[in-house]
Amino acid sequence: MTDKLRNVALIGHGGSGKTSLAEALLYNAGVTKRFGSVDEGNSTLDFEPEEIRRQSSVSTSFHQFSWKNHNVNMIDTPGDQNFFTDTRMCMQAADGVVVVIDAVDGIKVQSEQAWEFADEFGLPRVIYINKVDRERADFFKTFNDAVEIFSPKPIILQLPIGQEADFSGIVDLVNMKAWTYEDGKAKAIDIPSDMQETVETERETLIENIAEADDELVEKYLEGEALTDEEIVSALRKGTLERAFVPVLCGSATMNIGVDFVAGLMADALPSPADLGPRTGFVPGTDTEEQREPSADAPFSALVFKTVADPYAGRLNLFKVFSGKLGPDGTFYNANKQTKERYNQLLHLRGKEQKSAEGAGPGDILAVAKLKETVTGDTLCDPDKSIQYKAAEPLPGVVSFAIAPKSKGDEDKIYSSLAKLIEEDPGLKLERNEETRQTLLIGQGQVHIETTVEKLRRRYNVEVTLNIPKVPYKETFKKKIRVQGKHKKQSGGHGQYGDCWVEFEPLERGEGYQFVDKIVGGVIPKTYIPAVDKGISEAAQKGVLAGFPCIDFQATVYDGSYHSVDSSEMAFKIAGSLAFKKAMEQAEPVLLEPIMEIEVVTPEEYMGDIMGDLNSRRGRVLGMESRGKNQAVRALVPLAEVLTYAPDLRSMTGGRGIFTMKFSHYDEVPSQIAQKVIEELRTQQEQEK
Repeated sequence: MTDKLRNVALIGHGGSGKTSLAEALLYNAGVTKRFGSVDEGNSTLDFEPEEIRRQSSVSTSFHQFSWKNHNVNMIDTPGDQNFFTDTRMCMQAADGVVVVIDAVDGIKVQSEQAWEFADEFGLPRVIYINKVDRERADFFKTFNDAVEIFSPKPIILQLPIGQEADFSGIVDLVNMKAWTYEDGKAKAIDIPSDMQETVETERETLIENIAEADDELVEKYLEGEALTDEEIVSALRKGTLERAFVPVLCGSATMNIGVDFVAGLMADALPSPADLGPRTGFVPGTDTEEQREPSADAPFSALVFKTVADPYAGRLNLFKVFSGKLGPDGTFYNANKQTKERYNQLLHLRGKEQKSAEGAGPGDILAVAKLKETVTGDTLCDPDKSIQYKAAEPLPGVVSFAIAPKSKGDEDKIYSSLAKLIEEDPGLKLERNEETRQTLLIGQGQVHIETTVEKLRRRYNVEVTLNIPKVPYKETFKKKIRVQGKHKKQSGGHGQYGDCWVEFEPLERGEGYQFVDKIVGGVIPKTYIPAVDKGISEAAQKGVLAGFPCIDFQATVYDGSYHSVDSSEMAFKIAGSLAFKKAMEQAEPVLLEPIMEIEVVTPEEYMGDIMGDLNSRRGRVLGMESRGKNQAVRALVPLAEVLTYAPDLRSMTGGRGIFTMKFSHYDEVPSQIAQKVIEELRTQQEQEK
């Protein structure tokens, strides 16, 4: 039943304990017979060799369990920014979220970014403050930081009994009971006497916060009447669903303390697919909005949010049903590709295992194998009632490496293998830079690229080398100049004759190449003018400084001459080319470099190092702003200076800083640096000959 279904994503920064929490939930529900451990490499959910080696999730995994007569589809997402595209894409399948925060490390930048994803998709959430048993754990500091940083406001539902090595249980402020744990089993005890005052105060605060979600309860509370447990639970659910507040629990996933309350709150307070109401899409090929109710009686519709390259089943497409129902086999319509797809089996994913499903209804998360056209982001629907949903976009890449095969002849194998990995991971991109003649693999960070290379080797037996990419410099000139381009050749019979006078002048950055025809009186016939243009534009692909394309200039042909017999389009094309080369040599040519706009988000204590580092990279700071407890700085920095920025930032901030980067514009390289770059480039070109 849809109202008893919960689709819950576990999100938070890397190392906060999401997978450990998931393992505890599965163990407590009787789904697994042993308590899987990330540290020991026997986790049910982190099963890829790369995950076992790194002891952290690199891809979202899925499992199901039952609790309090509710069925929970659990979505365990990566917390490392390198794999946040996968986190964001898979959160499209969630209806609610558990945000896992480490009581030792507190709220990291990645925690805030994951919270923003939940905001983007309008997901109600619960916070679980984990690792309260660890040295230096501080529940109240972590909670107060959450109140300062996050909105809607977090509210405490539980208090820890003890902290660090003394942590042994929790006090539940809803029913005013205390519990200690042994081997994951809760045992009721009296509320410790030294906690009575704190418990009373926090209970009062909780009642005030919860009552605010219900006008009738506010009135009852203000009149001094006591609220019943049923009223509190009902208001807690209402406030959570309406995102008026975020309930906060605490515990230790690895010690299995408080995990049962997380499962209970998933059932009691997080939404079913029915609670979120109709899903809005649009009629394919139009801007007309269309809605689908989360009902089995509505026309079928679903969104493909992830693709997995399974070594046995082939390509698996994971989708979430928004409306309607499916049988165990049949046909549906891909609205993006405008084609029907046949399927023979529906699958539930349970870690690395798969189980056949008898059918699907609203809210179900399933996989289907061997669809021919379907990829991540596509909408599947009823062919007679088609609809298309807007899918989330992958995060922009921030790091790129030039990729090449270790063995000759492996180029095709690289491209075909990477194409499969890119289907699985939309955060990757493969581009060919024609100027540098390099193939670039672009991703979310160095770890992302390294993990991809590991998968290439393990799955497809392809070994590659990674190199820092060459910078795609450009050239231009600073001086306005008039030159003659003349091509004259006699060789028996017809000769070749083309003669043009061209004025070259620099343009503003980003204006590209412009050609102007100012020929009057037919001194050059109209039929030959395009040839002059073509000769200049082709010659401009290779400047005189270091062979890079010349940009941002205007060429105006204003005079010339022709021969009635010997002139031809080819002759005038050569004349245009000669004019360009002569102009470049005489018009103060300069080297241009790509400038990137970079945004760095980091805890405030690292800002001095970040600013100093950006200045050393010839950066120009555009502005700064506060982001919760973090600072964000925007700057313009030459690409040549940030090719290895990802590992450098990780080192500077202990992995707590993140950045995004996008191309801004081209700008002149300072003369002393330009000379050095040109010499190095010419040496490289000589060696490559």
